[in-house]
Amino acid sequence: MSFRFKRSNGPRGAIRIGADVGGTFTDVVVVDGQGNLFSQKVPSTPPNFERAVIAAIRDWLGSTGISGGRVREIAHGTTVATNAVLERRGAKTALVTTKGFRDVLELRRIRVPVLYDWFFEKPGELVERYLRFEVDERILANGDVRTRLRESELWALKKKLEREAVESVAVCFLHAYAYPEHEMMVGRFLRKHLPRLTVSLSSEILPERREYERTATTVVNAYVRPVMHGYLGALRRSLRRMEIEAPLLIMQSAGGLTPEDDAASRPVFVLESGPAAGVLATAATAGKLGLPNVIAFDMGGTTAKASMIENGRLGYHSEYEVGASLSSGSRLMGGSGELVRAPSLDIAEVGAGGGSIAYLDRAGGLHVGPRSAGAVPGPACYHRGGMEPTVTDANVVLGYVRPGPLANGEVHIDPEAARRAIHDRIAGPLGIDPCQAAEGIHRIANTRIMKALREVSTERGRDPREFVLMAFGGSGPVHAAGLADELSVRTVMVPGLPGLFSALGLLFSSVERHGVRSCLLSIETLPPREIERLREILGQEMLPWFQQRGFSAESIQLDYSADMRFAGQSSEIRVPLPAGPLTAQDVNALRQTFEDEHQRLYGHRPAAENRVEVLAVRLVGKAMREQAEGFPEPVKLQGERAPSRMAYFGSRRGAIDTPVVARTSLQGGARGPLLIDEYDSTIVVPPGIRVWLDDLQNVVMEGAAPTNEHG
Repeated sequence: MSFRFKRSNGPRGAIRIGADVGGTFTDVVVVDGQGNLFSQKVPSTPPNFERAVIAAIRDWLGSTGISGGRVREIAHGTTVATNAVLERRGAKTALVTTKGFRDVLELRRIRVPVLYDWFFEKPGELVERYLRFEVDERILANGDVRTRLRESELWALKKKLEREAVESVAVCFLHAYAYPEHEMMVGRFLRKHLPRLTVSLSSEILPERREYERTATTVVNAYVRPVMHGYLGALRRSLRRMEIEAPLLIMQSAGGLTPEDDAASRPVFVLESGPAAGVLATAATAGKLGLPNVIAFDMGGTTAKASMIENGRLGYHSEYEVGASLSSGSRLMGGSGELVRAPSLDIAEVGAGGGSIAYLDRAGGLHVGPRSAGAVPGPACYHRGGMEPTVTDANVVLGYVRPGPLANGEVHIDPEAARRAIHDRIAGPLGIDPCQAAEGIHRIANTRIMKALREVSTERGRDPREFVLMAFGGSGPVHAAGLADELSVRTVMVPGLPGLFSALGLLFSSVERHGVRSCLLSIETLPPREIERLREILGQEMLPWFQQRGFSAESIQLDYSADMRFAGQSSEIRVPLPAGPLTAQDVNALRQTFEDEHQRLYGHRPAAENRVEVLAVRLVGKAMREQAEGFPEPVKLQGERAPSRMAYFGSRRGAIDTPVVARTSLQGGARGPLLIDEYDSTIVVPPGIRVWLDDLQNVVMEGAAPTNEHG
């Protein structure tokens, strides 16, 4: 299907491709030099996710007759690394550590996701104890060598790794974040004598203090590295068969693209690859509209994600958990997933998507997710083998999702199959009407999603009423109005092509690299020159990396920040550092900014005599490059559109014969109830809500619906 950007950017004939792989659908968008946008939405193909990407690109090349040699670049967001962790499909991994520190990975931190849960069990380690090998070496915190690493230790280690048929190794020695000499010796030895083994050194992956965090992150990197290497290798070989030699850029968790070789060697930095692109597209859209405060809400087939853009700035956090009940940098919960300390956009994620399965527990209680029907077999209404009811099935029964072909017609929505699944598994056993059961599923899904929305707003001391909710993803526009009501957000915005919005976000991204240097400095006695020295080290290391990849020094933007805390605290807050040489006044302003944010996050400001410490200086390097600047024009659905259909808006109103309209018909404004059917989603406008189209063709909804009276 072809669309068109309002404005074009780039040389005539240059072709750029964005490919976003989700748990249920794979979205591919193609932009040429004249601003033409082509897209394809196809079911994902687990476990070989690259097949859907290649099939979509091949279909487009075949339909247009364009040579693959004209493709300039491919930007790709993928969940391959995340799925490897969630499904425990990573490589057989060993951990090599300092003698006496074998069990750091297992001891973890004393954190649990639910207070007073006597039955909580920590997740199993990615590296079993028999594969954790100790080496007799020790470098002290001041750099003195207490026990020198002997070559005999390395030969003994080699035999153990060979005997256990290990595929990947993580090396994490005490104080290697500052003194990496022994780790580097092990790395050189293993890469020489066991060349088929992939080796991840903590000093290369995460040169930061905190033994457990550094160990856990390096282990995750080692665990998924062979999987990511194999995936990108298969993708590159398939692209070459289509004569595509263009650079393959992978979206990172922190929101920037990185070359495929870097993603293959440091996959821990691309674990949250998929959700990041949608946040970047939200930021680009908000910038065009002059909106400083926006909450990005992305609901796809497997999960729902939320992120906050405040005063035009993206939020970042330095650690998160993969596989947790709430995957984010939450200060209020943790311990249920694999901890990763790596820069990422501040995104809260819950297992509540269109494919999330609804079920009854033994007491007859209704639950939704986190288990998902995914792409295979998918929701019951897809007619691809799924028998269990999902959120999408509930939305079909409620009349929100249109029956018939979806996206390119590869999926056909069968309302009877959805109704049958909900009746047999939920409504029948409970003795209620299928429409009531569907409403319950929809509202429980909303309750789960609210955890993510509150995590990035009210739990951070922010007032949601000061923000606009931008909803996208295939299911986001269906649930957006109800969620906004619960969150007290008055304005909801749905961009053009909401179901493809994350794939479009890949085309708005810059190439980025992140660096960090640990320190322990007191702000009260801090000479500005010390932070300047750390900034210079980071800049001198990062600039050559960009220049080796063809970027000029003038095209690189460097943004510095500092991790700060009050002495004695175990968590820190990231504070931006001003540009240019630091002065004593800048240092004082730095403390003030930190204290203001601390009060907003935690609700109090400690006494003035409390010392403030700087734990690390960070650098984000961004290479400015050609980006898509336009936004898609309105899209007409292929085939006939029904003038109306019955939609259920709560027990008080019941089912209403609701007009079905096109986005383009909203120029003069309208009022709900309305259903706006589109190529990749449906926008549900509850009764009483005002709706109109803005200058960038975004659907804007405003007004409060009565609580719990819309789906």
